[in-house]
Amino acid sequence: MCGIVGLFLKDKTLEPELGGLLSDMLVTMTDRGPDSAGIAIYGGTEPGRVRLTVQSADPGGEFPKLAELAAAHGAAMARKDTHAVLTLPAEALPGLRAAVEAVPGLRIMSTGEAMEVYKETGLPADVVTRFGVRGMAGTHGVGHTRMATESAVTTLGAHPFSTGADQCLVHNGSLSNHNNLRRELVREGIRFETENDSEVAAAYLTARLAEGRNLGEALEGALGDLDGFYTFVVGTRDGFGVLRDPVACKPAVMAETDRYVAFGSEYRALVGLPGMDLARVWEPEPATVYFWER
Repeated sequence: MCGIVGLFLKDKTLEPELGGLLSDMLVTMTDRGPDSAGIAIYGGTEPGRVRLTVQSADPGGEFPKLAELAAAHGAAMARKDTHAVLTLPAEALPGLRAAVEAVPGLRIMSTGEAMEVYKETGLPADVVTRFGVRGMAGTHGVGHTRMATESAVTTLGAHPFSTGADQCLVHNGSLSNHNNLRRELVREGIRFETENDSEVAAAYLTARLAEGRNLGEALEGALGDLDGFYTFVVGTRDGFGVLRDPVACKPAVMAETDRYVAFGSEYRALVGLPGMDLARVWEPEPATVYFWER
């Protein structure tokens, strides 16, 4: 099961509405997987500054420590329920990241110039409300509501998975060669936080992007290197991509207007978008890469 959604805005006037539109799309997919949910939001960048999104199961106990670490590295901290977004000079990121990773009760959800990731156990409606997602502006985003089939129901097991700066992935399906691929990627220096096969898919794309490929080229490579049944929706700092495996047994529908590109596991996730009556609507083809980039 699982439900995935994505929205890439072409029209700047829609950017203040991104969080609300994406939240409504995700909540509509609740019955495809109600155990956990998450959203990645891409927003405006600040020259020379990056964002670090951190989660804690005990924010009351751990976030005071996080605030001290943030202040020591020149970072501004904004708490949002169990998550906190730290904004800091890019050159200070390695030091702060290492300091956060040394605190057992803190978990890094994402890093990047433009992306913030929020995910927790619970229904999509509750998750987006806890983090105030409906009020968030941005340029594009992806979301996922999960039915756990291959790993535990935990915050870290929820989607999106982010294994590289400003890069995330949501996934509906199951990979058959993820353990072998995980070992190969570990040898390339990539770290894993969970046993989830979707994290392996995200890490695979991170590794290929690090080689200098663009998102479209990385997704093309996935067709030869990843085995199983899958639909991926991927975000990067400037791009948004979709890929289905050659069999394409997982449901997917896309829509495009002059204002946006949208993806949903089912058509009903898209019907509330503005101007859907004028949209070009289609089912993405098997083994075909779709991506849009600014």
